[in-house]
Amino acid sequence: MEGGIGDEVSCSTIAVDAVLRIGTAGVIWGSCSGPYEANKLGLSGVARASFLAKSVGRHGCQWGLFAAIFSFTRCGVQRYRGHNDWVNALVGGAVAGAAIGAGTRNWKQVAGVTGLVCALCHAAEDSRSL
Repeated sequence: MEGGIGDEVSCSTIAVDAVLRIGTAGVIWGSCSGPYEANKLGLSGVARASFLAKSVGRHGCQWGLFAAIFSFTRCGVQRYRGHNDWVNALVGGAVAGAAIGAGTRNWKQVAGVTGLVCALCHAAEDSRSL
């Protein structure tokens, strides 16, 4: 292979790392967006605290799950193909987007999120310095 992800460590290790990093970002997002949404709903007291806890947990779990599926799939596809290119990110994003979006049944949203994640991952991969 060309020295990409999955050369030295297992795909499951990469997935756990992604869950911790992106899941933490989801927790931070939930803790920032939760109070705004609670204010819009006019919640206070115990109802507000419960809403905020659910918001933080929901965002952390959703983001972490997406990261795990994406990184594990991308690593597995790279190992199978033996190439480190944009196709790995495309397949990983498609699988993760389909898995998360299958519950919503909104396929336009699935396609949009998949395309966005693939573009961001490809841009991040190309911007790395050697």
